[in-house]
Amino acid sequence: MKLLAFNKPYGVPTQFRAHGEDRTLKDFISLARVYPAGRLDKDSEGLVLLTDCGALQHRITDPRHKMPKTYWVQVEGEPNPAAIQQLQQGILLKEGMTQPAQVKHIDPPRLWERVPPIRVRQSIPTHWLEVTLHEGRNRQVRRMTAAVGLPTLRLVRHRIGPWTLADIPPGDWCELPIPDVIQTTLSHAVMAKSRPQPNRQRRGKPSS
Repeated sequence: MKLLAFNKPYGVPTQFRAHGEDRTLKDFISLARVYPAGRLDKDSEGLVLLTDCGALQHRITDPRHKMPKTYWVQVEGEPNPAAIQQLQQGILLKEGMTQPAQVKHIDPPRLWERVPPIRVRQSIPTHWLEVTLHEGRNRQVRRMTAAVGLPTLRLVRHRIGPWTLADIPPGDWCELPIPDVIQTTLSHAVMAKSRPQPNRQRRGKPSS
């Protein structure tokens, strides 16, 4: 069972198959039979997990397991306490309210230079937020910050569950250890699935 952490660069879709002229995961990861556990938008950067184990992929992506995902988000504008409280309590999106999130104002993290660089307007300051979600909707972080008047300029996923980006450079990957508690859970799930089911024959009606 393998688990990889990949630092996805900006502009790379989370897929191996060809996508126009874009680079894909195939340009960075040569291992066969590993697949992404979840997605990260093409215009976002940071941690993508990949595995060769379907049960582990399901464990990471299934919302029932509530595996938190943490993002570092550079926004345009001043995140006042009211905006942060709104993000924490939930934002009404087109498909409904978001779940409560952990959101806080942070100092600029030490990151690599993005290529291409973000657009900067000298008259409007930028700030960084740390956002932890327990759900995964399409472009959720960007839509949430836009709803409170703080457009996202840069988005970097830093953590998924117990795994972090650490010091992996953009475009590089490393193999990760799988915590014992998750390995035990997966073993029990595989054993339960392989256990033979009782043969329950339907009883016919007695002849009259």
